[in-house]
Amino acid sequence: MQVVEKSSEGLSRVFEVTVAKDVLASKLDAKIKDMAPKMNIKGFRPGKVPAGHVRKLYGKELMSEVLQEQLNETSQATLDQHSIRPAGQPEIKPVGDIEAVIKGDADLAYELAVEQMPSFEPVDVATLELKRPVYEPTEEEVNEQLENILKQTKQYDVKGGKAPKAADGDKLKIDFLGKIDGVAFDGGAAEGAELVIGSKQFIPGFEEQLIGAKKGEERTIEVNFPEDYGAANLAGKAATFDITVHEISAPKDAVADDEWAKGLGLEGLDALKGLLKGQLEQQYTTAARFKLKRKLLDILDEKHSFELPARMLEAEFNGIWQQVEQDKAQGQLSEEDAAKSEDELKAEYRKIAERRVRLGLVLAEIGTRANVQVSEQEVAQAIAQEARNFPGQERQVFDFYRSNPAAAAQIRAPIYEEKVVDHIFTLAKIEDEPISKEELLADDED
Repeated sequence: MQVVEKSSEGLSRVFEVTVAKDVLASKLDAKIKDMAPKMNIKGFRPGKVPAGHVRKLYGKELMSEVLQEQLNETSQATLDQHSIRPAGQPEIKPVGDIEAVIKGDADLAYELAVEQMPSFEPVDVATLELKRPVYEPTEEEVNEQLENILKQTKQYDVKGGKAPKAADGDKLKIDFLGKIDGVAFDGGAAEGAELVIGSKQFIPGFEEQLIGAKKGEERTIEVNFPEDYGAANLAGKAATFDITVHEISAPKDAVADDEWAKGLGLEGLDALKGLLKGQLEQQYTTAARFKLKRKLLDILDEKHSFELPARMLEAEFNGIWQQVEQDKAQGQLSEEDAAKSEDELKAEYRKIAERRVRLGLVLAEIGTRANVQVSEQEVAQAIAQEARNFPGQERQVFDFYRSNPAAAAQIRAPIYEEKVVDHIFTLAKIEDEPISKEELLADDED
């Protein structure tokens, strides 16, 4: 292998790599020698196929494999030889007639263009000073959450009296039997079913016809299944339902007590309040971490200045700008952005892209020096979480990430970032700072 550096400008470097045709021929011979004893071709005894015949049948295909292997090996060797940490996937551009190379008549020559990671000394994270916002939920907030649950929870009391009648909003316990043309159909019967009139649990017209029904009454109603009903054998059909009303209950305001809390699956009211307080604490802890991380990123951005890889920066900006154009086309730009010219917007969003790239490189360098690792189990758990967002398509999601390394890397990246941030938090000097709820939950400027 012969390597000549053709250009070096900033972080960009271009090399011309040449692999002699004799080396390629030797690699091809070795591949044929290894392959021939394993072949079974008509006209030859198993394992006795001549190398020349293998070359005639598969020489071009095998040489293509040799070239790909040599491109991978020699490009990596070039990077290692010049101690280059690539900032992205290097670009390989063949030089000369590739067909002549495949035929064995020419050396393999190609240009290797690569952007290297910038060299910089990251800040000593142990010297960083941060203030962590702290806010504790009050009893009043817990009670507010309790009231919200009460409003969403309906309780019912069985109607008393000699002949209570069902009204809109009442809950009934009924038996029913559905028939089409006098014949019962599958799935059209139930015993002890609970139905709230007005809830639209049943097909249109069913619930309304039970208004005025009395406890113990037997009633037959007539309905029509919607044309778009899920069961094709029932869609658009007229049907009757024979109904027996066993119990009628009227809604009442829920009362926050132990019995009500037990109905929600908890030991009592105190347990429910403890659960609500814990949920609020988690919400506020998450918000506090977000603000603390934002302060950390601001400091890291302020303390580092170095040349950014041009292609990496351009890719980041293009991704941001694509979203801006999409928002603009859908009329979703903020009023502030909508009032600016395209040049002004591009200048602002390019600064955002620069910040993101710079911070990404800084966090990566800090993480590398601290040997921060993301395990395969952590990635698998994140993919499983993503798969749960697509019920019924979980297998396709797993297969997608398994066969797309770039997509898997996008899953791994935020996990790595959070672990590096956690590492910094363990070393930095952090002081708790009590703040108001309004300050904690106020939106930070993007």
